[in-house]
Amino acid sequence: MEAALEQARDAAARGEVPVGAVLVIDDEIVAAAGNSPIGSHDPTAHAEMLVLRAAACAQANYRLADATLYVTLEPCIMCAGALVHARVKRLVFGARDLRFGGVRSKFRLADSELLNHQVEIAEGVLGGNALQLLRVFFEEKRKPERPPE
Repeated sequence: MEAALEQARDAAARGEVPVGAVLVIDDEIVAAAGNSPIGSHDPTAHAEMLVLRAAACAQANYRLADATLYVTLEPCIMCAGALVHARVKRLVFGARDLRFGGVRSKFRLADSELLNHQVEIAEGVLGGNALQLLRVFFEEKRKPERPPE
């Protein structure tokens, strides 16, 4: 999760919402990314989606059955659906996303028994650190601009 937090910090430095993700197979990081929808002009460029794409290419397989995805914020429904499609084995996330969470907060998509694959889920890992990054980022965004002196 520390590596995912580092990706989130990098995203924040680029002006993106600070969410970071890493995908691990056999105790090795296969892919890492931070949020990038603003800079890439791509609404699907969430950290999780970027990591899944990179890992699938690296593995030459769109199925990532032995993978664990670590992400700082609870995935949205788009990302949760992608985890199911990729057959990711396990998801570990930091903080819940009370507005858009697709795994626990609003929906329970990733481990729904209605689907043909259920992702194992662990939550709250370094969640306080992830929330702090988000808090600071949005406090800075909401500060009124000061006129030039």
